[in-house]
Amino acid sequence: MVGGYALRYALDHPAVGTVTAIGRKKLGISHAKLREVLHQDFADCSALADALSGQDAAVFCLGVYTGVVSDAELRRITVDYTIEFARVLRGSSPEASFSFLSGNGADSTGRSRIPFARYKGEAENALLAAKFLHVCLFRPAYIYPVEPRKEPNFSYRLLRAIYPAFRLLFPNQVIRADDLARAMVDVAVKRPGVRGPLLLENRDIRAMVQSLHPKRERG
Repeated sequence: MVGGYALRYALDHPAVGTVTAIGRKKLGISHAKLREVLHQDFADCSALADALSGQDAAVFCLGVYTGVVSDAELRRITVDYTIEFARVLRGSSPEASFSFLSGNGADSTGRSRIPFARYKGEAENALLAAKFLHVCLFRPAYIYPVEPRKEPNFSYRLLRAIYPAFRLLFPNQVIRADDLARAMVDVAVKRPGVRGPLLLENRDIRAMVQSLHPKRERG
């Protein structure tokens, strides 16, 4: 969801020369800037070393919803895949920046009883330890899909149904998927030379989008 918007925004961004999209299946789109790389096993990204060479930044949106897979698979996708991809990117493009789609409540202490929070926190810690030139951790709250889709569970169906009221009552607990994607790409494009980590909570992400795209309708 977020990755799709990030891809489209990056392709349209005047400061982006080439976009390397890595996934398990073809995207079905054509663009002069787009380079597609198919890769099946994200537990081993060694084969991506050449594709990740010479990159300025990565926008990492790979993830899965809690309850859709087993706990072991949730950790594998959330933590192991992130660490493995970061390992190869760091080796191939040591000066690249990294924008990571984490989540609200990510727990870097590892003490949370919520698996999603623990695993996102573990992944964040690993990225910080990897010593990227610049890493930005995005912690969105509820991500509004914008476009119609089949919701993954009852909670998401409920949130989509009450979204108009929820957005008015708790504006800093929601973020549009396209706005989140814009922020992730903008950080990658505009801050590649800034050293050190940047942690953005949902309120910070909304503020960033508003400052960079003041004419965007908040929704």
